[in-house]
Amino acid sequence: MKKTLGQVLVPSLLVSFIGGALIIVLTNLAVANLSTIGKASSSELAFQIAEAGIEYYRWHLAHASSDYQNGTGQPGPYTIPYNDKNGTQIGQIILDITPPPIGSTVVTILSTGKVTADPSVQRKIRSQLAIPSLARYATVANDVMRFGPGTEIFGPIHSNAGIRFDGIANNIVTSAQASYDDPDHSGANEFGVHTHVNPTDPLPPATAPNRPDVFRAGRQFPVPAVDFPGLTANLAQIKTDAQAAGRYFANSGGQGYYMILKTDDSFDLYRVNSLTNPPSGCDNLLGQTGWGTWSFATNTQPFLGNYTFPANGLIFFEDHLWVRGQINTARLTIASGVFPETPTTNTSITVNNDLLYTNFDGQDVISLIAQNNLNVGWASANTLTIDAALVAKNGRVGRYYYRPPTSTSNQRCAPYHVRNQITLYGTITTNQRYGFAYTDGTGYATRTITYDPNLLYAPPPSFPLTSSQYEIISWEEVR
Repeated sequence: MKKTLGQVLVPSLLVSFIGGALIIVLTNLAVANLSTIGKASSSELAFQIAEAGIEYYRWHLAHASSDYQNGTGQPGPYTIPYNDKNGTQIGQIILDITPPPIGSTVVTILSTGKVTADPSVQRKIRSQLAIPSLARYATVANDVMRFGPGTEIFGPIHSNAGIRFDGIANNIVTSAQASYDDPDHSGANEFGVHTHVNPTDPLPPATAPNRPDVFRAGRQFPVPAVDFPGLTANLAQIKTDAQAAGRYFANSGGQGYYMILKTDDSFDLYRVNSLTNPPSGCDNLLGQTGWGTWSFATNTQPFLGNYTFPANGLIFFEDHLWVRGQINTARLTIASGVFPETPTTNTSITVNNDLLYTNFDGQDVISLIAQNNLNVGWASANTLTIDAALVAKNGRVGRYYYRPPTSTSNQRCAPYHVRNQITLYGTITTNQRYGFAYTDGTGYATRTITYDPNLLYAPPPSFPLTSSQYEIISWEEVR
């Protein structure tokens, strides 16, 4: 039976219609996919442009470390064209720069990347850059160190020599030495970082055992030495800057100065005319250089005046200094020294009573920089708290040896030969061997040292930095 032309035409038209509809759908899908791919490509390009903005300003700060206005001298934001390799502009960088707060080195950069081909697409990255200070350790020394039982330290510890640690270290302990001759122990060399807590470490070349009971975050040796000459601040420059815009005090004409820091941003200053004589039989048994009581009767020293803290935070004394008190939202570097530097005239700073912060979020910072020793004297508080970065440029941070009584000598250095507890929040930088206690039980029975992490990127005024180069300390995409 033959079909008519109309019977063939209807199915053909239906097939054509369906095919056309499929072509339209597929075309729209292709266009949509191309648009999505284009958006994704533009988004990725915008992200790369935003990253380039961060790297550009890091480069800019490497050449102009204190310029936070992109060389314009004007407030931002700053728009910078972004070109391809042929010099054709394909996008824009928009930078918002937040300078460091006073006392900090942290610069905040918000970089926005935009694409010329699709202005609706943009990506943002926020990054913080900073120059780290050399106050990166709870304790750092240019000499051997021994931490006895009763010592607990929260923060990194480093020695360019070797370390015997018999307390509890809650952070990494490092030494520049693979092994060394421990002066407190006879026999062969011991590990650069070792312990005599039972069981005593074996001797090299054995493998150092894992000792989480002592080294809770581990130990490493050898590691690169710390540049100690660069670690100790330039006292002469601090003196110059204190004379120009800080507080400067020449030789006292007595034994030195006594300052009391106050929470109203001022300090009372006294002249120290005489020191406490040691008791009968209390003498320099160990032959320590500069031994003495480093103490005086506070009510017998003449008052010199009350002084406000300087704007630049620098206070310099060309004499010995005793310091105590409390600050509240202040940032100070207090230094002592006599020039030209000679071992016989180098000055020391002594803390016998509490030196305190009110705030522990970086608002309060004290640095004590002594040309010679940073002392805790004979008549020091039984429970002593020091909130500060302590630096002994040529000497040591610690306490002299004060002899205990015996059955045949009932006085000697009593009653101050034994003290209860010393707590430090900050950092210790010492050229010579540090210590607040001795193996016969004299000194401070309990010693707790906690590192102040705010010191790394917000150090005290004129505290040395590692370099002039910024490093990235945080990075995030802003949605």
